[in-house]
Amino acid sequence: MKTFLSIGAGPGMGFATAERFAKEGFRVVLSGRNKAKAEELATQLKANGYDADARSVDASDPASVVSLIAQMEKEFGAIDVLHYNAASMRKATIAEQPLDSFNSDLAVNVGGALVAAQAVAAKMGERGSGSILLTGGGFALEPSPEYLSLSIGKAGIRALALGLFENLKAKGVHVATVTVAAFVNPGSKDAQAVAEEFWKLHSQPKGAWTVEAIYKG
Repeated sequence: MKTFLSIGAGPGMGFATAERFAKEGFRVVLSGRNKAKAEELATQLKANGYDADARSVDASDPASVVSLIAQMEKEFGAIDVLHYNAASMRKATIAEQPLDSFNSDLAVNVGGALVAAQAVAAKMGERGSGSILLTGGGFALEPSPEYLSLSIGKAGIRALALGLFENLKAKGVHVATVTVAAFVNPGSKDAQAVAEEFWKLHSQPKGAWTVEAIYKG
């Protein structure tokens, strides 16, 4: 059974994407800082007959991310799809941003994605297969002064995907991002549509891989 790992799984796009892959026969592992919330989401999937589990992870802590991925590889042998969905959704202008929070926001919004990609890329490259999927945002294209750290983080996610794409493609690993230029509510058709965009990216034949899909709602 193939394994789908979600880092920063929430009730919106994270859950919808995990469910989309579960429908295709993937074992899904949902992880987040709050394990109880991840377990609630996993329970919903189990109730529908899917293979789901929950783990805790601090996306801002590289050691926590690396440890989770190592544990998953030990238990399941391979992570076939990594979905990085973690984000600090802080609303703050440059004047309002707390002095001690900017770096911690970036650690979640883009740093954790880099660490996670590094951690899974080695074994994916050895196998010559795997997908690294990153949840991007429209603020990467049109930054918001009211969500400054999130805007910079989403620009970083997009740059990360674009920067890794060709190098990892040569090793059989597909890096892709969905730039979500819309507000997406849990359980909405938008959440399901974004999940479908991720599935389409993962399902592309190697000769037709693309790095980005833009979802405008």
